Amino acid sequence: MHVIATAEEDLVAAVARITDGKGARMAFDPVGGPEVGNILRSLSYLGIFFQYGALETSGISVPVMELLGKDLTLRGYQLFEVTQDEARLNRAKAFITDGLENGSLRPIVGKVFKFDEIVEAHRYMESNNQVGKIVVEL
Repeated sequence: MHVIATAEEDLVAAVARITDGKGARMAFDPVGGPEVGNILRSLSYLGIFFQYGALETSGISVPVMELLGKDLTLRGYQLFEVTQDEARLNRAKAFITDGLENGSLRPIVGKVFKFDEIVEAHRYMESNNQVGKIVVEL
């Protein structure tokens, strides 16, 4: 796994370096906004871009020559795609349950709160300072 701090490092150059010039096969973006163009530039031929959130609600800029030249796929995703389809939901539940049971999925717990600390837990979540999941004990 690699972390690229885009405020300190050029995303396209870093991905090229990490992938020996091939580009990333897939990108998942929960933000949107002006950085999307660079994400698309960092993809490989036949790369796939998933927009699954909109922390930045302005439109995204798509570099058309990257889209055409690399035959990219751009796709939106919402959780409802899974939760409103019973077969997909059952497969997702089985994947998660099996992964937790066999240890292939190991969630990272950032902080645990007691139920009477729910307001503090919510403030902590809103701060965006957490690494890992926030757990509230009942």
